[in-house]
Amino acid sequence: MSVVLSEVCVFSYLEAELRSADICVIGSEDYADYREQLASWSECQPLVAKYCENLGFPDTASGFVAQLKSWLIDTATSVDAGYSDNRQIVINASGEPVLKRPSRIELSPSAQILSQAVEERFPERNLVDILRNVDYWTNFTRHFGPMSGSDPKLEHATERYLLTTFTYGCNLGATQAARHMRGVVTAKELSFVNRRHVSGDKLQKALTDIINRYNVLNIPKIWGDGTTAAADGTKYELYEENLLSEYHIRYGGYGGIAYHHVADSYVALFSHFIPCGTWEAVYIIEGLLKNFSDIQPDTIYADTQGQSTPVFALSYLLGIKLMPRIRNWKDLNFYRPDKNTVYKHIDSLFKDTIDWGIIETHWQDLLQVVLSIQTGKISSALLLRKLGNYSRKNRLYQAFQELGRVVRTVFLLLYIFDIQMRSLITAATNKVESYHGFSKWFGFGGFGIIAHNDPIEQEKMIKYNDLIANAVIFHNVVDLTDILRDLKRDGYLILREDVAALSPYMTSHIKRFGDYLIDLDTVPQTLDEIGAFVLI
Repeated sequence: MSVVLSEVCVFSYLEAELRSADICVIGSEDYADYREQLASWSECQPLVAKYCENLGFPDTASGFVAQLKSWLIDTATSVDAGYSDNRQIVINASGEPVLKRPSRIELSPSAQILSQAVEERFPERNLVDILRNVDYWTNFTRHFGPMSGSDPKLEHATERYLLTTFTYGCNLGATQAARHMRGVVTAKELSFVNRRHVSGDKLQKALTDIINRYNVLNIPKIWGDGTTAAADGTKYELYEENLLSEYHIRYGGYGGIAYHHVADSYVALFSHFIPCGTWEAVYIIEGLLKNFSDIQPDTIYADTQGQSTPVFALSYLLGIKLMPRIRNWKDLNFYRPDKNTVYKHIDSLFKDTIDWGIIETHWQDLLQVVLSIQTGKISSALLLRKLGNYSRKNRLYQAFQELGRVVRTVFLLLYIFDIQMRSLITAATNKVESYHGFSKWFGFGGFGIIAHNDPIEQEKMIKYNDLIANAVIFHNVVDLTDILRDLKRDGYLILREDVAALSPYMTSHIKRFGDYLIDLDTVPQTLDEIGAFVLI
């Protein structure tokens, strides 16, 4: 028995050391020494001054720490001074902060009238026609073609690409979809196009075309200016006999997680498909870095899974403002600037003190990591997988953790003090949660189960589904532009705040079932003919 226990202890210790990169395996893909992938300091040093200037950081270790310390002191002092006038927070006799619930904001009568009038006028559409029209406006299918890069050898290539997108985006499967296409295309042809003409990268480029053209439209700018996005995951069912499939305690059942980044204008920017056991925050920065569209957010909203102290630190160093909605945030430690600092009202919040020496000592290491990510030498997801595991030995982990403690303490202080900030976070995270339901509505085939066992195909399925969802969002906005113009012409008083209360996640007018036929000879109006809707 003692021998067995000893072996269990050894393997448990080895697992922890491998996860935190304190032990590395030569030649391994997942457990190699990530330090060898970093850009050398001689490569990074010429970039430091310009990088720090762009982000407003001092370009010395002492200056960087002094700025951080001043930021923490100023924030805590301001929150402490404003405590008496803040009616939204109370610190009880036990030193526990209690936040009052904000009052629910109801739609105004005029917004309700507008919403009903818009819904009544939406034209009935089927998904295949929507894809055809959006491709006519954006030409997103131009990215599909043989992996060799040669000209397509397919007859009616655009038709095949649109029908394949519909088939896999709706999770129908080639065999089931072909039965509803009246011999226009066979299951073998759909499967061939998916395997030989479409990749994850090609799908992302097609998505980028739709996002960029969507960003030019007038109405999405009423919903958001593109500077913020929200990230969140939703579970998709997988068969148990699958390398990616894991049992998810929170959702109950086997599957994987589609982790979406959704812009403030409702459109999906990037998605990953990850195992259920992965801490989602690992991918929150990677999704922004891999988004090459014209919409480039610098603020990212998330939930509890979208944050940790290393993630706060890395976001800060990359110039990304992380604003999560944290469950049980009262259980997290607040860190005071030094042990001699005492606050009149909020002192009971602070449980520990920042070790500024670790940050200053490893300032060069922190910048080397960030510049390595910026130059593409290493993936932020790979790095955060290592830094997300506690280590008593890894000084880089400790430096990221200490910097993250500073940034997260500042965030939490502002979070409890500013009710408007909390409302923004709630609204943004609600938006990405609404996207989950909207996109899944189109994945109606196969009982909602992703049948593929290949991780590459699984990732493609999520991107196909995003492509369908974004195409519908785009088309809904085009139809909405026409409807609002007609309403205005008929004498409706249309206010900006009422349009802002609308959403492009409308599905009641869309037909999902029946025969799936495509007519490329019928073309919609050009976007120039449709024009822009302008409010007074």
